[in-house]
Formats: sequence, C-alpha cells, structure tokens
Amino acid sequence: MEEILKFLPQILREKIKQIDMANIEEIRIRIAKPVILKNNIEEKLVDYITSSETILQILQKICDNSLYSYQNQICEGFITIKNGHRVGITGNAVVREGKVITLNYISSLNFRIARQILDCGYKALTYILNNNKVWNTLIVSPPGIGKTTLLKDIIKKISNGIPEMNFKGITCGVVDERGEISATYKGITQNDLGIRTDVIDNIPKALGMKMLVRSMSPKVIIADEIGNKEDIEAIEYAVSSGVNGIFTAHGENLEQIKDNPILNQLILKNYIDRILILDSQRSVHLVYDKYNQKKAI
Repeated sequence: MEEILKFLPQILREKIKQIDMANIEEIRIRIAKPVILKNNIEEKLVDYITSSETILQILQKICDNSLYSYQNQICEGFITIKNGHRVGITGNAVVREGKVITLNYISSLNFRIARQILDCGYKALTYILNNNKVWNTLIVSPPGIGKTTLLKDIIKKISNGIPEMNFKGITCGVVDERGEISATYKGITQNDLGIRTDVIDNIPKALGMKMLVRSMSPKVIIADEIGNKEDIEAIEYAVSSGVNGIFTAHGENLEQIKDNPILNQLILKNYIDRILILDSQRSVHLVYDKYNQKKAI
C-alpha cells in the first residue's frame, strides 16, 4: 500500500491511513469530489476534495515528472506502476483517425491495487487439466469479479507444476495486451507467472498469439478478454497448430456466450472443450463440456 500512497498528497495519505478498511482494491480520485476507497465488500468516502491541480501533481509523480515519456500509456487509459498496480485515467480525449492521440484536462484517476491471491485457481484447475494436458478452456465472468486474478494463479501452477495433482509443469505463452496479467513494469514482469512462462505484452491478442506459437513453441497459450473476429481466427490457428488454450471473456452465463455471434464460433467450430463460469461469489462452475454436455449443463 505504501508504494501507492507515496504518489498522493501528504494530507490525503494521512486521511486514508485513518480509515478502517481491509484489502483496499481501488482508490478513486475525481476532481471536485471526495476520494473513494473500495474493496470487494464495500466502499468508503475520504473527507478530501480533489482539485485539478492535485490530479496533475499526482499524475506527474506517477510519470516520474515526464508526461511525454508515458504518453502512449496515457492514451491507452492507464499506467502500470511498480509491483503491478495500475492507474486508470480519464479526461478530454483527442481522437484522430479513430485513435486517441492524447488526453487533456485529466479529471479522474483510479488506483487499482494489484494482489496475487495464491491458490485461488485449484477448483478451476480440476476442470481444466486432463492428465498432463490442458483442455481448451474459456473462463467467463462479469467485469470486476476476478477472472484475471484467477487466470494468474492458473498460469503460475500450470507453469511450475502441481505435485499434489501429479501435474508436471509445461511451457505457457501469455499474450498480455493491456498488461493486466503480467503487470510488466519497465520490462520486468511484476506478477509471478511461473518458471516456464513467456510473456508478450502491449500487442493485440490475435497478433501476439500467432507470434508466440511461431517463436516460443508453447504447450498452452493464454489470453485475457477475447471477443473479436481476429481473436477467434488466432485461436483457430493455435489449436490447429497443436497448442491448447485458456482464454477469458465477459459474460454472466452460457446463454450469453451462445448469443454472442463471435464467441459462439468457439463452440460451433469445436475450438473449446470446456467453459467455466466465475459467478459473483467468485465460485467456479463447469457449464459446458464438449464431450459430456448433458452432465456439464
């Protein structure tokens, strides 16, 4: 937490420290509004109203006093800082030819505090593993439930091996388009994704999947939040090349996946063996099994 608080004004730091709240996940800072702390159970207001000058001062600290050096990340809407924490940014977007070229008048910052929750992936792994191989798996949940946290633990265990499940570690290739899985900071992966894991970040998922298959010979490829036609084509390329995959997507149930004309291609073309749902209580459920659909559903 200290590595986050150091970016904030002294007064705000002290006020946050006085609030009794465990496992803070977000610190939301908005111009002319109170700061809000949030965890997975509740949110609390901090008696501190933020000015536009304060927002800029905080952002300058985050960017090592060089906004220009972080311009590309700012245009993506977030900055990754040490230890994998991320700072979401909103403001007045300047768009040219369909791309954000800068953000002016920054109005909000959202510190998302990264934590690796160890051993949260065991239940999912009982559905994902097939002896010493991996089922092609899609993990589905609404935003903010924790599927990326779950995915990180799954990757680490598959990469290192799981002696208690008699599973030997295998080579994993991770496509981390937005840096949420690996939390790479200045070229160094902040999250522990295991000893047999190769990461390619800051690249579109479809392109990254094909590059990893060609260059790193992974046994399993992992990508977060798939959803467009190019992603499905890349998954087809990987599966056809003999590489298994674990992917995530937004949704609440199997029906939503089947109603999505792009994601449903994974089922219709038999690219996916199993679909897991992560519900609002962060419990994992098997809802689709290509080889035993009646039992799964």
